[in-house]
Amino acid sequence: MGVVEGLTEFLPISSTGHLILAASLLDFTGERVKLFEVVIQTGAILAVLSVYAERLAATARGLGDDARAQRFAANVLIAFLPAAVAGVLLGDLVKRVLFDPIVVATGFIVGGLVILWAERRQRGGAHVRIHDIDEMRWRDALQVGLVQCLALIPGTSRSGATIIGGMLLGLSRKAATEFSFFLAIPVIFGAATWDLLKNHVLLRAEDLPMFAVGLVVSWLAAWACVRWLLRFVASHTFTPFAWYRIAFGIVVLATAWGGWVDWKG
Repeated sequence: MGVVEGLTEFLPISSTGHLILAASLLDFTGERVKLFEVVIQTGAILAVLSVYAERLAATARGLGDDARAQRFAANVLIAFLPAAVAGVLLGDLVKRVLFDPIVVATGFIVGGLVILWAERRQRGGAHVRIHDIDEMRWRDALQVGLVQCLALIPGTSRSGATIIGGMLLGLSRKAATEFSFFLAIPVIFGAATWDLLKNHVLLRAEDLPMFAVGLVVSWLAAWACVRWLLRFVASHTFTPFAWYRIAFGIVVLATAWGGWVDWKG
């Protein structure tokens, strides 16, 4: 589960969707499993903190008098707020109603089609206004934040929503990818803190080794994935991920409808 989380959190293929499907196949279910997933998502955030430690430290030092650092921090905060409000208001409802492998598979397919459209649009000469995240205005950040709310639907992908949404809004592929990384810090850390506060009674001392292993493995896998993705987007499109999403979604739907795999565990 740690490997699945680490490799999928920052790719536009839905980490939540893959965790739901992996848990179903492993028969790894129950309330404490959801808490475990929160912990390993925190591990993925440690990867971003590791890769961008220098940039984050410089931003923290410059918050008092550096306009560039202030604008960057403000943009991340502005983009975070819509998802924070939507998560608090709708998070429990979404988990009760939509955390289902069939919904996830449908989200995979629809998201894949959107990625194909976005890439075709950019190849067709769609205007790129923002080539670096420091060029973003508060309105750009707010729009990306609003698009991110779609990621509440399992299978949509938080990274996919922010990266592809950013591209559709005029960000370059690289700028959209990097902003998605930074936006993940408050979003995932905030969601993890909220879930831990609500479910702290489920914590047990005997679960700590399992949680520790999951967190460390997720951290290492996500660190490798982030570094690889930064190199990948420099010279490639997201089209392969789109076809992967579509193919995987079709396989899940076919096996579920055919009764070959009990995706619900």
